[in-house]
Amino acid sequence: MSIGKRIIVLREKKGWNQRDLANRIGINASVMNRIESENRPIKDDELLKLSNVLECSSDYLLGKSNIQTLMPYDKNDEEFQAFANSPDLQKWYKELPKSKEEDLRLLREMWETIKRNK
Repeated sequence: MSIGKRIIVLREKKGWNQRDLANRIGINASVMNRIESENRPIKDDELLKLSNVLECSSDYLLGKSNIQTLMPYDKNDEEFQAFANSPDLQKWYKELPKSKEEDLRLLREMWETIKRNK
């Protein structure tokens, strides 16, 4: 399923129209329409905002995963907000897609090791 279709399905599950979703992420409704119809690529900051308001992972929206992983944290929690709005985290997130495939594979392996050792 394409990113546009995934956005539409999630938006409709929440009972929102395009204008509602556009307002929630701070873009014009016509831009939202072009994103959903895939006539305009989605920007990194828009992807982050969409995954937050639609309560799914950015990997799900991008079609890299079929699991709509919901965020396991209370988005209103002060500690979570401090983490999510960290300039270091945002910089890392923007640089991640520019990484070599081998580096991404190693990062995934490290993450899996960390999860196993908890």
